[in-house]
Amino acid sequence: MEILLQNIDLIIFILLIVLGYSAGSWAEKKHYRSIKQREKELLKMAVITAEGSFPPGQVANATLVSGSVVVSIDYFKRLLAILRNVFGGRVKSYESLVDRARREAILRMKEQARELGAGMIINMRLETATIGKSANKKGRVGSIEAIAYGTAIVKNL
Repeated sequence: MEILLQNIDLIIFILLIVLGYSAGSWAEKKHYRSIKQREKELLKMAVITAEGSFPPGQVANATLVSGSVVVSIDYFKRLLAILRNVFGGRVKSYESLVDRARREAILRMKEQARELGAGMIINMRLETATIGKSANKKGRVGSIEAIAYGTAIVKNL
């Protein structure tokens, strides 16, 4: 018991790390569940990366739509990524960060197109960038911004 009391600061530190890591993992899993549900809802909306052309009179409206998102990595996953950079290998925490950002940006673009009554998006483009004050330092990622944009097509009936 005396050893525990002498190391109470260390025990509290370890508990906070475990709590922080668990909370970050829970939030990430919740975001993935939301993404998967919304992807199912918008599955029928075609998104094409190539330019398209339609016969005259078939398109009622063509509008630029976009979806943008900034996703940040939590400090605990950043710590694990720094350790992974030291020893080498895949940095899974950054992979999931970029995956979530891209998928969320595409979903937001599709939702905007659906609000306009569009049935498809053509010439879709996707860009990502790191942002934050540590983004320009080698091997450091603060947050990821992803933007998806394309042309929403509303066909004549």
